[in-house]
Amino acid sequence: MDWKIFATAFITLFLAELGDKTQLAVITMTSSTESKLSVFLGASLALVAVTLLGVVFGGVLSQYVPTEWLQRIVAVAFVAIGVLMLFGKL
Repeated sequence: MDWKIFATAFITLFLAELGDKTQLAVITMTSSTESKLSVFLGASLALVAVTLLGVVFGGVLSQYVPTEWLQRIVAVAFVAIGVLMLFGKL
């Protein structure tokens, strides 16, 4: 295992996820139930599944599209999503 890549992925995603809508949804679910463990396990499994999809999809896509182009496509997608959210379209 490459510990540098592991640490980079952990730190980047940990900081990116702080205060996002997923965390706010978990806070809301936790406040309305006694089974906090169920919320934790369900949310954790969902995040693992979404990350697995990203890794698999990214691995397959990177075989056909150069990394430089993938980075550009993702950057444009982030900007487009931000603009759509800014104007209330998302």
